[in-house]
Amino acid sequence: PSADMAANTDNDRAMSFATDMVDFLNASPTAFHAVAEVKRRLVAAGFVELDERKDWSGMLISGGKYFYTRNGSALCAFTIGGKFDPATSGAVIIGAHTDSPCLKLKPSSRLEKEGNVMLGVVGYGGGLWHTWFDRDLSVAGRVLVRTQNGKLAPRLVAIKKPLARISNLAIHLTSADERAKGFLPNLHSHASPLLASAVRESLWRQSGAKAGSTDETKAAAGTDGANAADAAKRGETATARHHPLLVNAIAKELNIDPATIVDFELQLIDTQPAAIGGVFDEFIYSGRLDNLCSCFMATTALLSTTESVANDSAVRMIALFDHEEVGSVSATGAEGALLPDAIARLCATLGSVSADPTAAAFRSRSLHLSSDMAHAHHPNYADRHDKSHAPQLNGGLVIKFNADQRYATDAPGASMVRRFAALAGKKVQEFAVRADSRCGSTIGPIIGSKTGIRTVDLGAPQLSMHSCREVMAVDDLGEGVAVFKSAFEHFGELSKGVDLDTDEPLCSECSAVGWTP
Repeated sequence: PSADMAANTDNDRAMSFATDMVDFLNASPTAFHAVAEVKRRLVAAGFVELDERKDWSGMLISGGKYFYTRNGSALCAFTIGGKFDPATSGAVIIGAHTDSPCLKLKPSSRLEKEGNVMLGVVGYGGGLWHTWFDRDLSVAGRVLVRTQNGKLAPRLVAIKKPLARISNLAIHLTSADERAKGFLPNLHSHASPLLASAVRESLWRQSGAKAGSTDETKAAAGTDGANAADAAKRGETATARHHPLLVNAIAKELNIDPATIVDFELQLIDTQPAAIGGVFDEFIYSGRLDNLCSCFMATTALLSTTESVANDSAVRMIALFDHEEVGSVSATGAEGALLPDAIARLCATLGSVSADPTAAAFRSRSLHLSSDMAHAHHPNYADRHDKSHAPQLNGGLVIKFNADQRYATDAPGASMVRRFAALAGKKVQEFAVRADSRCGSTIGPIIGSKTGIRTVDLGAPQLSMHSCREVMAVDDLGEGVAVFKSAFEHFGELSKGVDLDTDEPLCSECSAVGWTP
């Protein structure tokens, strides 16, 4: 009976995490929305928002909880152990990324083809683009709005109504060669979504003109007043680059005047919400599992371990980067200064500048868990996997290895993760590609090389990676949160029992007690 009760408790906990993550996914159709949702959760838990444009002197204290955002699409949050010591403490960092492959609207998305109003889009990242065809699509992202005082303010928008669709070519119209090769769409020629017919668009314009000062007229003009044409010519209004139909739909969703919309950064989104499914409700079906699942697990683990911060010596941090899917080379990507800036400013504020001016010693005492989704064993393509390193759905968190350093995991780091899992009563799996296959990469090697911080690449297993619609197991979500919680709670103790480059312990109190089975 006790074993059954424990199993039921674990199942209930896993389902609670899954339900919460479904809500998180549905609130996060873009990187901007994901950061806003993480921010909302942090603020609700009492985290203090920092402004990276200002001096942090005197603002950070031991036992404190803080976060800041960059460009609205990247975020860094951390707690400072109540027993933090500048001479011996380090950080345990869980890194993830907020972006996913998608089709983004071009800077000028106005497009008409064969009597139809279309949207000009471009592929972002390495998506399975055929999965975006014949789906009910809409748009979401960040809108820049001119306020009454003349400033530009960001507004997030996500239109849930299906607005557009990318249609397949009927099989009867394909050539024998096309059918033999399979569906290989040209993104420039074949992936433009249909927004409206030109006939209906013309009627819409006419009805707006007859009505006078309607939203349609304002959107078509691009601004209010006598300077409408000049503003449009100068490119200062959204309708100079985007179709008034789209601008009007955004304004209606935000309940604002279309003329106040200056510009926007939008992408196509699938309107089908995330859901829990399977005969036994054991799977999560959604877009953007790669890598919002990692963002969710990291945030949940950080928030659920705040009560133990007072008795810890380490800094616990999550770093959620943008642009991983396109190489991470940006101000908000892992190649940028987001994480190094956070570490340097934290060390400077906590009084370790004189002894460690570059934070090099602090970084050498730290650990980075680079969390990105892992390839689960595909039952229909079993030959694509190395049978000895083929993670299963419902098998737990996956540690990823690659001899060519496409993943940054080494033996000491992997041993620490296995120990975190053991302390949480959880299991981990291992992944490596076949010897005749190329390996993808993620932020792990980038962070490791830029900072010198020991890094382990890991993640929850999933199928259909980079599809418009992906799948993972409910149990793996709970397993990942548990291992991350254990990392936050036990790193301070375990890290002092690792001496790889010298026989001398870090401090007189340092021991390997935490490594005792």
